[in-house]
Amino acid sequence: MERARLIAGLRELAGEALVERDGACFLLNPGWGERERAQWAALAARCPADWDGRRGWLCVPTGGSSGAMKFARHDELTLGAAAAGFAAHFGVARVDALGVLPPWHVSGLLAWVRCASTGGSYRAARWKDVETGAARPAGASGFVSLVPTQLARLLGDAEAEAWLRGFGAVLLGGGPVWPELLVRARAAGVPAALGYGSTETAAMVTAQRPAEFLAGDDTAGRSLPHANVAVADDGRLTVAGASLFRGYWPDTREENGRAWRTDDLGVIDPLGRLRVLGRADALIITGGEKVNPDEVEEALRLAAGAAWLDVAVTGVPHSQWGEEVVALFVPAPGGRDLEAEVRARLDEGLAVAKRPKRYVAVPVDQWPVNASGKRDRAVLRDLARAG
Repeated sequence: MERARLIAGLRELAGEALVERDGACFLLNPGWGERERAQWAALAARCPADWDGRRGWLCVPTGGSSGAMKFARHDELTLGAAAAGFAAHFGVARVDALGVLPPWHVSGLLAWVRCASTGGSYRAARWKDVETGAARPAGASGFVSLVPTQLARLLGDAEAEAWLRGFGAVLLGGGPVWPELLVRARAAGVPAALGYGSTETAAMVTAQRPAEFLAGDDTAGRSLPHANVAVADDGRLTVAGASLFRGYWPDTREENGRAWRTDDLGVIDPLGRLRVLGRADALIITGGEKVNPDEVEEALRLAAGAAWLDVAVTGVPHSQWGEEVVALFVPAPGGRDLEAEVRARLDEGLAVAKRPKRYVAVPVDQWPVNASGKRDRAVLRDLARAG
């Protein structure tokens, strides 16, 4: 697909969420709070001196490997390679898709790119309409991309399950998929296709086919034709291939053309299927969104001040979201209860995904530290589950 056509299509699809600066196009999330908008403005202002605007001009937001806001640089070549590899893997000449994820989410972006690149039909739908049943366009044997939380909300509704069975494949990614969800989806006959990918890889670089899922396969499938997913000596996944991002804005060093080292751990079985084991870092992935615990902890400290002696943020398994963001805190002796005020302050400054869903008070003498005096995150997770 030519650059001009890609920009025109994105402008129509994303509206004001597509912002052009210095020859680069940034996709912005309208749901960002003040903190995220300040981060993007600071990054956008850092146009590199050697920037020529030709390669990696489309900047897609991601938490990257650290959870801090980053923009992965893609262009018509990386996105086109991802679309071609996807079509070849699923054995279709043209891709038809229903889009229920927004274009600033890489799975939503690629749903449209695959259709535009192959001459297929793309239809957009509001997730709330799909969830409530107000509008569920027929699948017509095409594709729909969902994060695990969305699939969980549709299962158990007979009409929604019948609607899902009308698709050629329900692409599932964007975060941890819990075993119970897979059992329920398989029992409902949903033609799911588990996969693995990220913003940096232009979405899926491994995938099942629906028949494999329905037969009991719980892996993330095999590498797509345009990509090579491997496991490094330390267990981390590496990805190489034509869809790999050019680099993070404003860094103009080229990532595409070499293996990119992720923070995900995995194994590849003798049949070439990937099984993702988790993350090597402390990021929380909730509802398909990456949350950096350090950022939320900083916001909590500012909101609570001296009324809380310490805070920690962790993720615990959740049946709908994959992981739930939980805040633990040590209240100062004799201090008043600030939880409601802290919640209100975070609601103003943080995106919805980053706001803790539960708060757990921990007495100072039970705050877990290890032999080196650092917080014991394993014990904190146990306290968060119990609380």
